[in-house]
Amino acid sequence: MASFVFLIDQVANGLYILLGALLILMLWRLNGARQMLRSSQYELERGLARERRDNALTGVIIVAELLLVVVGLTRVVAPTLRETMDLGATVAQVAEDGVFLTPTPQPLTGEFQVDTSGVVLGADASSNQVLPTPTLTPTPVGTIIPNSPAPVGCDTPNAQLQVPANGMLIFEPVVVRGVAFTDNFAFYRLELKGASTFDNFAPLPGDGTTPVTELGELGQFVPSFYTPGEYRFRLMVFDITNTVKASCEVTIFISAPIPTATPLAS
Repeated sequence: MASFVFLIDQVANGLYILLGALLILMLWRLNGARQMLRSSQYELERGLARERRDNALTGVIIVAELLLVVVGLTRVVAPTLRETMDLGATVAQVAEDGVFLTPTPQPLTGEFQVDTSGVVLGADASSNQVLPTPTLTPTPVGTIIPNSPAPVGCDTPNAQLQVPANGMLIFEPVVVRGVAFTDNFAFYRLELKGASTFDNFAPLPGDGTTPVTELGELGQFVPSFYTPGEYRFRLMVFDITNTVKASCEVTIFISAPIPTATPLAS
């Protein structure tokens, strides 16, 4: 339904021109039928004129209704859908298991002395050496299960997934990150396939209506709604003709939340 509304919104100007031309044509026919009815002298001619008038009037009403439908879809429905879909789902969880108390060290009193008996002063050849600074490694996206099935379709620049990555273990809400764009872009959709979806791809809530041409946020995935196990996670990119132009499909593993230690109350 959303894709149909956005398609109408994309071609609204053309529809306005087409329906406007049809409305002018129907009004011209209606005027001609009325003139024919006034100038008719025989009953047969008057009957044909009445039929043409009624058909033209019906056409005017139908075209006017179509114009109202297009105006309603483009002015009311489409903006409402965009505002609804652009709102990302938020998940907040508050846990209160006790009182967290951090011990405060006591201030030192009296004279403080340093024991230097184990310190050896002298020249060291290694002190003149310049040691390389270790390079920071990038932060991993999460736990990756080895030997996972290979991703499908992710070699195109129009549909890519960074999070979740292929083989990623997910047990808490994650922000989906990647790339989704194409020529004549309409929307992108996130889908999931596994035990909880009867082994069929089911769309996740909220299609994205804004293209993401560089690595960025595509939505949010909450795994607590699904049974733990192996799933296929897919990104689909559509154009204004509702045709899939690019896709990226990876394997993920959903597990139960990892239990956290409960602090002892003081």
